[in-house]
Amino acid sequence: MVEVPIFTLHKIAHIAMVQLLGEFDCKLDAKGRLMVPSSLKKQLPNVEQEGLVINRGFEKHLVIYPKKVWEKIVEDLSQLNPYEQKNREFIRLFTRGATELTLDATGRVNLPNSLLESVGIESNTELVLACQFDKIEVWSKKSYEALFDKDPADFALLAAEVMGDRNRRDDGK
Repeated sequence: MVEVPIFTLHKIAHIAMVQLLGEFDCKLDAKGRLMVPSSLKKQLPNVEQEGLVINRGFEKHLVIYPKKVWEKIVEDLSQLNPYEQKNREFIRLFTRGATELTLDATGRVNLPNSLLESVGIESNTELVLACQFDKIEVWSKKSYEALFDKDPADFALLAAEVMGDRNRRDDGK
């Protein structure tokens, strides 16, 4: 992991940059509990102490963030101008239903029914946990597989469009 300086309340705090890898097939039990795969849990060494946050994704899925990552997102959101309607609307939509998760003694998390219902995930459903840099997307297996039904040529076009120089971040990375 890489140490990255984070500025908080005029002090510098160092946190380890999270880099999650992998795609995991799981099953949601009848009570809405999800067993966190051991190989994923190893990538989150302090998860029992620090916790996780779950909320809606931009598509029909949920997103789980390590608590420190979520705190950085909230810090960024707090910098938006609250006098602009689009900012208030985005904050409401983005944070709606956000919930802290804790692992139980057996390594399970209880996913909120309201969030599961909002993305059409039912209990006793096969899920895919797809790691994306510093977050974990939670998809129904059926919906996740449908994402990849496109022709591989579409991926090449998407790669050229997204990874071209015109879409680089302002910091040049």
